[in-house]
Amino acid sequence: MAEEEDTKIRILQSLRGKICEGKNLGPCSGPNRQRDLCTFCTISLDQEEVFRTKVFDKSLSPFYGEDFYFEIPRPFQCLSFYVFAKGVFQRDLPVGKVSIRKEELCKFSGKEHWFGLQPVDPNSEVQGKVHLEMRLNELIIENGSMCQQLLVRIIECQGLPLISGQNCDPYATVSLVGPARSDQKKTKVKKKTSDPQFEETFNFEVTRPNSYTKKSNFQVEEEDIEKLEIKVDLWNNGNLAQDVFLGETRVSVKILRNDHIHRAWYLLQPKGNGKSKTDDLGSLRLNVTYTEDNVLPSACYTPLRTLLLKSPDIKPISASAAHILGDICRERYEAVLPVVRLLLHHSRLVPFVSAITVLELENTQEANTIFRGNSLATRCIDDMMKIVGRSYLTVTLKPVLDEICDSNKTCEIDPIKLKEGDNVEVNKENLQGYVQKVFSSITQSSSSCPPLMCDVFRSLRHMASKRFPDDPHVQYSAVSSFVFLRFFAVAVLSPHTFQLRPHHPDLEVSRTLTLISKTIQTLGSWGSLSKNKLVCKSLFHVNFVCIADLFLDEISSNVSKESSGVEDSVVLKEGEIQKRAQGRKRIGKRNFKKRWLRVTNRELSYHKHRGKEALCIIPVKNIRAVEKLYESAFNRKNMFQVLHSEKPLYVQAGNCVEASEWVEVLSQVSRCNPDRLGTFHPSAYVAGAWLCCRSLSDSQPGCKPCTPTLLANLQLDIDCDRETERIFSLLTSSYSKLQKMEDACASIAVYQGPPREQDDYSLFTIQDPKETFHTVQQITHILEELQREHDTRSGTAQYGSQENPIVGKTS
Repeated sequence: MAEEEDTKIRILQSLRGKICEGKNLGPCSGPNRQRDLCTFCTISLDQEEVFRTKVFDKSLSPFYGEDFYFEIPRPFQCLSFYVFAKGVFQRDLPVGKVSIRKEELCKFSGKEHWFGLQPVDPNSEVQGKVHLEMRLNELIIENGSMCQQLLVRIIECQGLPLISGQNCDPYATVSLVGPARSDQKKTKVKKKTSDPQFEETFNFEVTRPNSYTKKSNFQVEEEDIEKLEIKVDLWNNGNLAQDVFLGETRVSVKILRNDHIHRAWYLLQPKGNGKSKTDDLGSLRLNVTYTEDNVLPSACYTPLRTLLLKSPDIKPISASAAHILGDICRERYEAVLPVVRLLLHHSRLVPFVSAITVLELENTQEANTIFRGNSLATRCIDDMMKIVGRSYLTVTLKPVLDEICDSNKTCEIDPIKLKEGDNVEVNKENLQGYVQKVFSSITQSSSSCPPLMCDVFRSLRHMASKRFPDDPHVQYSAVSSFVFLRFFAVAVLSPHTFQLRPHHPDLEVSRTLTLISKTIQTLGSWGSLSKNKLVCKSLFHVNFVCIADLFLDEISSNVSKESSGVEDSVVLKEGEIQKRAQGRKRIGKRNFKKRWLRVTNRELSYHKHRGKEALCIIPVKNIRAVEKLYESAFNRKNMFQVLHSEKPLYVQAGNCVEASEWVEVLSQVSRCNPDRLGTFHPSAYVAGAWLCCRSLSDSQPGCKPCTPTLLANLQLDIDCDRETERIFSLLTSSYSKLQKMEDACASIAVYQGPPREQDDYSLFTIQDPKETFHTVQQITHILEELQREHDTRSGTAQYGSQENPIVGKTS
């Protein structure tokens, strides 16, 4: 088992992007055209919804502005974006969809595109795959003549969709289709499963000419092969309702021309390939980035990881591997994040940031322009604050932002943008009140500022004062340019991006947040009052600046912060789930009820509705394990269990992404509990026995080892191997620039002066060409070794296997 783990490749998938806006949604003519369409969008992996925007009122061209990011915990075939019209007294109606097959996602990565909406046809909404075996036999019938017999074995299906949120009741029809025949046979119905095991074989007779007599080397006639095919349709048994089509595949019998037995997996396809002529349904502007990391065993990354972790100690810092990565990937914003996360995990970020900050300050000529550019130093600190300061933002800003967004008072003070009936003085008072609440929340939060952020701010303050000793205020502007301009003000402007609000705010609230954000930037920036007199001097007194300076002093001084010893309660995740009643012995639909689940760093609780009193509270310290359940436990998908000091808590999440996120956050928050279990039961205890191992005792220790949880800071949940793999991918994709840097170093070293081709090398920071050349060569050698490891281990699965199913023909 250990040897298998040492050679195993982890395939980790994630999806990031934005649902930007819609245009001319709905049919452009006819009775279905609506002028006051209220719409929302959803994202689905195959047919499983994993994300939903808020409803946008009465617009055919809505601006959604919804960012999304999630890990994809399972294989999928198709990513779909649906637009729905919100129903008032009836169910929501689909307007159209954008479907992108997994293999085509790379075409659209990282850039915005307009996609035309396609109709949502029930016959095109398919997912899953089917495992088939076909065999040709020859038979001697009663009159002594020969005939062919085709045996079709339908073995199993996997990944069939949910029907009305529940597992389906699938069955299959198997047909032999030709010009003059269509013989159909049907399997038994399998109850409540998305992965049915059929194991049924059907015989189809194909009569042959009497002249055929050769038995030892049976060959099928060419003209018959071209005309016959096996068609497999999957259906959900509707009982009293109409059966629902789940997908089909077609396999030509000619595939048996060279082999009497054919066995393979086939992807299910829509009827008619899912295409139909339709009216223009409008379009959707999307930004989608799909990432698939093929992560090798940890030992493979040791050389690259070691080289990167040495970066803070390299002199000069521009010759370090981390700085070189930032240099050659300067135009790619995502290049900095994996380096920051890797250095952060190994406690090497502060010395690296200090070193690159010194380099930047050497090139800064005026104090009032300090840290205003988009440099490697500012990008590293930006990413560090977003990672480390996530809970800090939640504690500091979420309560006041919830109040602002929910109360929705008008704050417009621009005479040009005032609406009829608006009172500018009332609006000014509203803005003053909001800004004062936000500003007070920020300036009173110094005790909650994460120590790592304080360490970085202290370093910035010291280096700025050293660089500009004659400017007494630069020590504050160096810190405020990050904590106010790049941290708090940005979070106020886009609270949904920092998980402070569930959705993008509407236009009026967005305008209010913009005004508050601009004012906070001004109040927090030393020396900015003179530049923004029209807004700030009319609203606030100069004492605000003194308060800001006091706050900046507190988060960047050498004095240790006083701690109450009590950790602030931070909401880590909350949402609607289905909870099974604890202690029930039978499996039934009535045993599951909707509840609001909430986990903080102190406790797990569930409530009847959001905002209501807790029906049950489980202290985090009492959680002993958090594990996923087999689908067969309760005939439900996306189930997990929380094992604690009392009866297990069984929970069904809304989708596979939600289930993985719940398990991850609960596992991390309880990872250091002393009484964690080593084993668990992956199924339920029903009718006096565990369904998984058939043990009769309900107190029997688990039959399966618990999933190991990495001991990492909850807020810094970092997979170092995955981050190093991403760095490898970035370096590999920028290999030509790496070679140019190596040429530049050689040129400078040989000619003892600036490079001859200055234009080609001007983007590189080369202080010591020999040291930089040495590091580049090390990087190149490591990249070659890692590429060999990938080539050796990542063989493509055989076409037709479970991992690489065949895309069958469609009607």
